[in-house]
Amino acid sequence: MGDVQAVIFDWGGTLTRWHDVDFHAESLALAQAVVNAEHHSPAEITSRLHRAGDVVWGRSRDHQQSATIADLFAEAGLDHDPALLRAYYDFWEPHTATDPECRPMLEELRSMGLRVGVLSNTIWPREWHVGFFERDGVYDLIDGDVYTSEVPWTKPSARAFGAAMDAVGVTDPAACVYVGDRLYDDIWGARQAGLHAIHVPLSTIPADQVGHTEGEPDAVVHSLAQVPDAVRGLG
Repeated sequence: MGDVQAVIFDWGGTLTRWHDVDFHAESLALAQAVVNAEHHSPAEITSRLHRAGDVVWGRSRDHQQSATIADLFAEAGLDHDPALLRAYYDFWEPHTATDPECRPMLEELRSMGLRVGVLSNTIWPREWHVGFFERDGVYDLIDGDVYTSEVPWTKPSARAFGAAMDAVGVTDPAACVYVGDRLYDDIWGARQAGLHAIHVPLSTIPADQVGHTEGEPDAVVHSLAQVPDAVRGLG
């Protein structure tokens, strides 16, 4: 594999297949965790949460500032009880299925002597993501994983990519390949940080989530099964 030592993956739309999401329904699910809800109308609560989501993800896109679920409620000016997030979790759970091609692809990368990592822009806690990987039987193939809810930065910040490199134990960005579905966060971000980048163009990115620049990938694949050959081409 030459100088390539690790392949790091985006999660949503890359290791999972893209799903269109009803963000109003998401706000309704989040609203179930609000305490003292009697002080606000249901319409006001869902409107606040929807606007807060736009603000939180706008900060990620424009300033690479990370956030948590608690930050979203704080931005909405609403108190919440984390123990009441079950409806929100249940809303998202059907969208979290790992692509069936993932495990054999990761096994092939590991057989090539490569380390495997994950770097995901997310407000969800680590335990949710780890739980999804464990549920789908792939977490044993991941050498290091970083979720931006636990670090100060989001992609495309070079610091976020650096955190993922630290997690897999690689110091040279040129020895890493990043695989993702977004030309700004994933491809432009990885290339700016010095990593190679492989694009998986299977997602329909909403217009308000598209960044200011589209990166130029080193390779393009149309299924996860094609990733090992693309990595060989880079090595």
